[in-house]
Amino acid sequence: MRPARRRFLGGLGLAAVAAPAAAFEADGSTGGLPPRKETEAEKRKPRYRETDHVRAYYRTNRY
Repeated sequence: MRPARRRFLGGLGLAAVAAPAAAFEADGSTGGLPPRKETEAEKRKPRYRETDHVRAYYRTNRY
């Protein structure tokens, strides 16, 4: 393989690894936006809802 092609393909591999890492900042948030805080009402409300698609999943997987 020619050296120019080898450098190009090596650069593609490096870009594939570096791109997802660059999407996240050090604090884990994306895009520089601060994490959204939950209100007290949101903390207390139930999070699980057995909807039609959840029941279909259970039925399909025999839960």
